[in-house]
Amino acid sequence: MQIETLSLGQLATNCYLIWCEQTRQAIVIDPADEGWFISEKILELDLKPVAIALTHGHFDHIMGLLELKLNFNVPIMMHQNDLFLVESLQQRAQYWLKIQVDPAPPPNKFVNEGDEIKLGEEILTVLHTPGHTPGGICLYNNSSMFTGDTLFADGVIGRTDFSYSNPKHIRQSLMKIRKLSGSRRMYAGHGESF
Repeated sequence: MQIETLSLGQLATNCYLIWCEQTRQAIVIDPADEGWFISEKILELDLKPVAIALTHGHFDHIMGLLELKLNFNVPIMMHQNDLFLVESLQQRAQYWLKIQVDPAPPPNKFVNEGDEIKLGEEILTVLHTPGHTPGGICLYNNSSMFTGDTLFADGVIGRTDFSYSNPKHIRQSLMKIRKLSGSRRMYAGHGESF
């Protein structure tokens, strides 16, 4: 599996392009912003997108969603419990960044714990990790995990001070991550991998 990290937008949010070397099939994880730039990078790398996966519904992770959907017409996958965040993208971007953004297209598929996302010969498994948001997910295989805003480098965890966040749930989510067998490179929603 190949991974390209793009740090995008005012909040330097990580967007990941992940692909199978043999087939060039790819998924986009968290199209943070600058959908045109992500699209150009996909073309430059000669990738064949098969899906867009959202680790959670926060505006800074989905502002490039509409442009990617229009350019590649691939399914958008996310956990249903974060749909309210995706639907309020415009209001939240206006509130936090004081900018106007395009609305988010609706997801095509809701994923749950244990679901698999296939890209060529590679498979990523869904781990439901609520706490930062109710519908937070991590995606993992035997060597990598994409944690969104659940977990960052140096053991920093995602914020739980939002009205819909839950400190107890994020602790339970961290225990689920810890109980997975094996060692993985962790790719967070912001900052460096660890």
